[in-house]
Amino acid sequence: MNKSQLIKTLADRQNISLDEASVIVNTFFDSIKESLNRGDRVEIRGFGSFKIKQYEGYQGRNPSTGEMVQVKPKRLPFFRVGKDLKEYLNQ
Repeated sequence: MNKSQLIKTLADRQNISLDEASVIVNTFFDSIKESLNRGDRVEIRGFGSFKIKQYEGYQGRNPSTGEMVQVKPKRLPFFRVGKDLKEYLNQ
């Protein structure tokens, strides 16, 4: 399922317009992104949680040329599945 399919499903199930559903879905995702950008953890009970992991820079190697390259420090999102979702998928 992609974002536009999610918007259509929400509109159909809640009997609202596609524009209203789009605002809801975009607000939801924007709120998660803003929280993660601040360094907050986002937990959706029964579904899972998102957090940011910090990775230090390191000396790496380009696999095609063998050349040494410096990899910059980065922050990446990490998702951990919730217990209820895990159990639902493994019924």
